[in-house]
Amino acid sequence: MKYRISSGSSHQLGAFFDGEGTNFAVFSENASQIDLCFFSPDGKKEIDRVSLPERTGPVWHGYVDGVKPGALYGYRAHGIYAPEQGHRFNSNKLLLDPYTRELHGNWTPSATVFGYQKGAKGADLTFGAADSADCMPKSVVSDPRLNEFLQQEAPKFRDRDLIYEAHTKGLTKLHPGVPKALQGTYEGLASDAVIDHLLSLNVSAIELMPVHSFLDDEFLQNKGLRNYWGYNTIGFFALEPRYFGPEGIVGFRAMIQKLKAAGIKVYLDVVYNHTAEGDQNGPTLSFRGLDNASYYRLIAGQPRYYVNDTGCGNTVNVSHPFVLRMVLDSLRYWVQCMGVDGFRFDLATTVCREDHGFDPHGGFLDAIRQDPVLSQVKLIAEPWDIGPGGYRLGGFPPEFSEWNDGYRDTSRRYWKCDPQTTPDLASRLLGSADKFDRAGRRAWSSVNFVSSHDGFTLADISRYNNRHNLANGENNMDGHGANFSDNCGHEGDTDDPVVRARRHRRQRNLLATLFLSQGTPMLLAGDEIGNSQSGNNNAYCQDNDIGWVNWDQADTELNDFVTYLSAFRKAHKALRQDRFLHGAKREQDDQPDVEWTDFGGFPLRWRDPGMSSFCLTLRCSAEAPIYQQDNDVVFIIFNRSNVAADVVLPKHPKGYHWVRSLDTAQQVQYPSRETRKEATEVSGSSVVALILQPDNASS
Repeated sequence: MKYRISSGSSHQLGAFFDGEGTNFAVFSENASQIDLCFFSPDGKKEIDRVSLPERTGPVWHGYVDGVKPGALYGYRAHGIYAPEQGHRFNSNKLLLDPYTRELHGNWTPSATVFGYQKGAKGADLTFGAADSADCMPKSVVSDPRLNEFLQQEAPKFRDRDLIYEAHTKGLTKLHPGVPKALQGTYEGLASDAVIDHLLSLNVSAIELMPVHSFLDDEFLQNKGLRNYWGYNTIGFFALEPRYFGPEGIVGFRAMIQKLKAAGIKVYLDVVYNHTAEGDQNGPTLSFRGLDNASYYRLIAGQPRYYVNDTGCGNTVNVSHPFVLRMVLDSLRYWVQCMGVDGFRFDLATTVCREDHGFDPHGGFLDAIRQDPVLSQVKLIAEPWDIGPGGYRLGGFPPEFSEWNDGYRDTSRRYWKCDPQTTPDLASRLLGSADKFDRAGRRAWSSVNFVSSHDGFTLADISRYNNRHNLANGENNMDGHGANFSDNCGHEGDTDDPVVRARRHRRQRNLLATLFLSQGTPMLLAGDEIGNSQSGNNNAYCQDNDIGWVNWDQADTELNDFVTYLSAFRKAHKALRQDRFLHGAKREQDDQPDVEWTDFGGFPLRWRDPGMSSFCLTLRCSAEAPIYQQDNDVVFIIFNRSNVAADVVLPKHPKGYHWVRSLDTAQQVQYPSRETRKEATEVSGSSVVALILQPDNASS
């Protein structure tokens, strides 16, 4: 079959069908020729090859009559193969379209996908003449309806601020309430059972681990493992097909709409910092073959090698105008065409680097903040990478929230009784103002978590002192070394009732700390039911029972406790304020918006190195006029000691009394209990919260 090609247009990158034919446009600044290759419906045979006839600036383009949605294609780029100069063109390698919306087929590990002769002396300096098409997935001309902007009324989201981090397959694969055909799929996320569970927890947004198309690393496949987490992107516009349900891409979009209709936003964890092509020894799949010197950051003076600020072999050059355009086009696609509500940027420091390093006023941040679409969605940064000056917690613009690993480490260390952690915990409880209170930022900027996909689950924090990652095949050398965990007296599972009780209390204490803190709480999927990964703190390659949430062994009492915590947080504005609290006095009652006291009711002695237990009184901010008449007051007691203590309660206004509403020493929360005395007893190793209530109110 021979296709007729004309000049077409450079305005829209990718492949777009107009009803009669398809326009193809692809960026390459350094290529000398770009060939467009068409394949048979099964993807096995190349049936035609034409050269894109026009080049407008760095964009190669052409219009092909008769090419309809579903057609399979790929590119071959001509140019010099000179790795020492940063160029790796090899027309023997079929390349994915960076803008493709769909992929057909799978990547088959083979020496042919490498641009050089793998195993030969000289390594990547050699030239590989073998054709890679048989081992490559193919790009697909997508249905134009998938590129149309969604037209719908904005859903009404409920007053909540809990993010739920989840893996599409891991959350649904073993869920008994998800229909069998939908388990492990995008559509399974929108099943009634999952939505009901999220609503019971008052979840405001589900943050999905990577759904962009990605590859399983060859070294993992050789060990019979897979890249389960998905931080190995190869297509920034295409969904990973392994999680498709019966309706494919349409089912993904329907899933988002159903969750939003229930009042739950959808955030995507996106990986624009590196790609699956790896370092100079990696395969040639797309970007490397199209224009290696533009898509990637190369070491100055040694362009054969890649800047590796990510630890994954390469670094995407987002400071290049057309690479930046690709990232922004991708983000807008997921918002406008798929309905996504926000993004968590993996290794965001990398995405914000210019040639001189991280730049809070660099191209990416400037562009996204002024973009009329992207400036309106939720933006969350993972504020670090492994490059120079890569740790940037608190360094992002006011529009961004940030994952706060300092919160995770401090809360764990405090409850495992590490010395001199109390002052640091105090800062974390108030939204980490020491990190974020600048440039008009708000307390929600701090995304607080005690566990995430990367590291121990909540259950394993209290079960293991050491990582147990042998199943990863890396001799237990991978994963975090500093987990700040505590096995409570026994490594791993045990039937010892004392150890088990201690662990349950530790989990409740950590959860209570999370939900009583200012900022945005994030809960790892499965933590609410005590899900364990058997001590594996780096389950990135465990697409099996280790990595999946085990619903059959759910701790229902812990789930009830989390449900109660979330409802308690939602009911009290004092716990979820936008403004940082500084102890300023409020006009309506001359009371400070925050107070720190010891168990005797006296101001804390912050310089006391032995200080471990304390009390915190929270009122609505003196700096927020909208809260001036809000009388919500929460008194929180942190007793890290193993012995019970009497705690003097703050004086209350006439006509009010204290009500104990939360106690982690209780397995199941009882109804609110009045406290008419001047002091209350608090069990050892526990968190207690009391609220101020009018005498004429029912308890």
